[in-house]
Amino acid sequence: MRALLSKQVGGPETLELSELPDPMPSPGQVLVAVKACAINYPDVLIIEDKYQFKPPRPFAPGGEIAGVVEAVGEGVQGWSTGDRIMGTIGNGGLVEKIALDPTRMFRLPEGRSFAEGASLVLTYGTTIHALLDRGKLKEGQTLLVLGAAGGVGLAAIELGKAFGARVVAAVSSDEKAEAARQAGADEAIVYPRAPFDKEQSKALADQFKAAVGPQGADVIYDPVGGDYCEPALRSIAWEGRYLVVGFPAGIPKLPLNLTLLKSCDVCGVFWGAFAARDPQANQAHIDHLFRLWEQGKINPRVTETFPLERGGDAIAKMAARGAIGKLVVEM
Repeated sequence: MRALLSKQVGGPETLELSELPDPMPSPGQVLVAVKACAINYPDVLIIEDKYQFKPPRPFAPGGEIAGVVEAVGEGVQGWSTGDRIMGTIGNGGLVEKIALDPTRMFRLPEGRSFAEGASLVLTYGTTIHALLDRGKLKEGQTLLVLGAAGGVGLAAIELGKAFGARVVAAVSSDEKAEAARQAGADEAIVYPRAPFDKEQSKALADQFKAAVGPQGADVIYDPVGGDYCEPALRSIAWEGRYLVVGFPAGIPKLPLNLTLLKSCDVCGVFWGAFAARDPQANQAHIDHLFRLWEQGKINPRVTETFPLERGGDAIAKMAARGAIGKLVVEM
């Protein structure tokens, strides 16, 4: 089988298309023919050895897949050859075949493409956990979403609207603002590119405050970080919740006096650890997502697909923060 492998630390240009023996399912595993693998920002970090987990090399990046069960190992129940699946695997997805623990898999509904299936669980799973468990988002509250045109950003808009919130989307271009509005954002604002000096930071804070309104944002969803963090926090409501999701713009240094002045919470969001520590709660969230998907309230937006040999191009586009919606590698 073919696999796109990281054999050395570096950017997407270091990935190598290689031939590997077909895997075989061990007892308790299934063999999946991978049809699609979504690209997410952790794929940028993991090949640069900047992610929380550092798998031994060589490894394939790609943590979100969909495909077809090709073989079932001894002792596996409930899965059969030909079943369509979707799931999250941490890494290893940019391959043509993979042996998996079935606990990482969900059934791909009929009528849904493999590209859509590969784009749901990680992105929306992270976001539903963030908004409900960490953000305590309630109907009628105001949600400010940074980086709102990316995969998790669009998921936050859709879920925020599904939960009855007023959603303000913040993005870096007019094209991305239009994508946010199409996803259901009540308002979209375009912010400038960082870095910011003191006056620019204040101007952005004023822009956020004007957009969320005089009461402030009850929940701020931040998958961006960097110089955008402090201006956004200055627009938070009394006893608001600031959700720390990711840092493609850099890890911010937060002046903690702002948390005192607003009596607000800064909440880390680590969905992978949550799913491992409380699988029942995570499964309830996934079931909720599948209902919303069936109702048409959420729909992963796949904006570009790449063949396996160009998987590095997909990761490079993600690294450049040029993606709108989801980028997917198809096998």
